Amino acid sequence: MSKEVTFKKPEINLIELIEQYRDEDKCRAALEGLRWPDGIECPRCNSKSISQIKDREQYDCNSCHYHFSVTAGTIFQDSHLPLWKWFLTIYLMVESKKGISANQIKRTIGVSYKTAWYLCHRIRNAMTETDSPKLSGKVEVDETWIGGKKRGRGKGYKGNKSIVVGVVQRGGKTRLQVVHGLDRKALHDFIKKHTDPKTDTIYTDDWPSYRGIGDHDTQHKTVTHRKGEYVVEDAHTNTIENVWSLLKRSITGTYHKLSAKHLDAYLDELEWRFNNRDNPYLFRDTLRKLINSKKLEYNKLVS
Repeated sequence: MSKEVTFKKPEINLIELIEQYRDEDKCRAALEGLRWPDGIECPRCNSKSISQIKDREQYDCNSCHYHFSVTAGTIFQDSHLPLWKWFLTIYLMVESKKGISANQIKRTIGVSYKTAWYLCHRIRNAMTETDSPKLSGKVEVDETWIGGKKRGRGKGYKGNKSIVVGVVQRGGKTRLQVVHGLDRKALHDFIKKHTDPKTDTIYTDDWPSYRGIGDHDTQHKTVTHRKGEYVVEDAHTNTIENVWSLLKRSITGTYHKLSAKHLDAYLDELEWRFNNRDNPYLFRDTLRKLINSKKLEYNKLVS
C-alpha cells in the first residue's frame, strides 16, 4: 500500500527538487516511502492491516482503529507550514556548505523570521548524531574560541567567548562540542568519549592538557605552533583546522553572530554536513532523520 518513494537518482539539484516535490501529495508520497518502505504500518499497534480514509490524507488501522497520517508522531506533525516549504528548507540547509541563515530562509520561502528561525532549529535538532560509532585510526584534536569582540577590550579578551573542541578522523568523520574549560579532565573526557580506545594515533598541538592521552596502543604526536611547527612528518592538525575554517566562515559570512546557548546546535549541523560530504543521498537521509526525530517544542527551544 506504500507509495513508491520518488528518489530516482542519488543527487538532486534545486530545479529537480521543485519539479518533484511541488505539491503536498508528492511530498507525502516521499515521506511514506521513507517511513514505511515495506508498507504502511500503524504507529500505535504496528499492524499492517490499514484502510485509507477517503477524501483525507489519513489512514485507519483495522486492528486498533487509530486514525493517523504519514506525519503522525514526527517532527512534521501539527506544522502549519506546507511540506514543500519544509523540503526546500531542508535542501538549502544541507546543500549550503557554509549553512544558510534564518533571514535568508525567511525571504526564500515567504514566512516570518520567527517561523524561519524555529523551522531551521527543528531541522538542525534532527541532524544530531547520537548513535554514531567512535572515531578510530588516525585522529586529530584541536580547540578554538567562538565569539565576537567586546567593546573596550583587547583582541585577546576571551571573557565573552565559548570554547569548542573538535576531533576528526583523517578521511572520516568529525565530532564537535562546546566545553567549559581547557583543563586536562575536560579535554581527556572529550577525547575518550568520541574515540575508540584502540585508536592508532592522536595528533594535537602542544597544549599541556593533552599530555598523557596516549597509552600502550595509542600514540600521541604533537606539533608546536608557537615555534612555527605545523607539519612534522605525519604529525599535523590541518584537517581539524579546515573544520574550524568552515565554522568561522559560516559565522562570519552566513549567520554573522551566534548565541552561546544554541552554539552546540550549529555544531551538530556542521557535523552532519561534513560527515556526509561524500553522501549522494544526503537530502534523502536528512529527510529520514526528520521522520524519526522527536518534535522540538518552541517553548523548550527558547527557555
